[in-house]
Amino acid sequence: MYEKKIPIELNCGLDLIGEVLYGKWKIRLLYFINEGHKRPSELHRKIPQASLRVLNAQLKELETHELVSKVIYPQVPLKVEYSLTDIGKSLLPFISALGQWADDNQARLRAVIEKGYVAPGPVPEGDVYAPPR
Repeated sequence: MYEKKIPIELNCGLDLIGEVLYGKWKIRLLYFINEGHKRPSELHRKIPQASLRVLNAQLKELETHELVSKVIYPQVPLKVEYSLTDIGKSLLPFISALGQWADDNQARLRAVIEKGYVAPGPVPEGDVYAPPR
């Protein structure tokens, strides 16, 4: 089993939420499960840019943190469905608020994010980050 190299620090609520929700796809997984997409294949179709392995790992972490529950139906082929637990459902207003904040600030956030992806050009003379000559 994987063991983290850096010890987990759970000193405050922000540490806890970071530990529980850290992962590129976890918030989207919670949202889509709430929207009714409960099977792993449905979730993968909603988030095609994520590999199935990564989605399964993040679903397992959400299950471990008791935000989702997993039901395995004994049939052939095997059927698996996820649903939100009560504590998982309690996160939805906060996820919605974060989404609304991002919608409200979309233009600025896109500009800042895209600026970070532009290949750096020449650094102006006298700039703080100019390399020494």
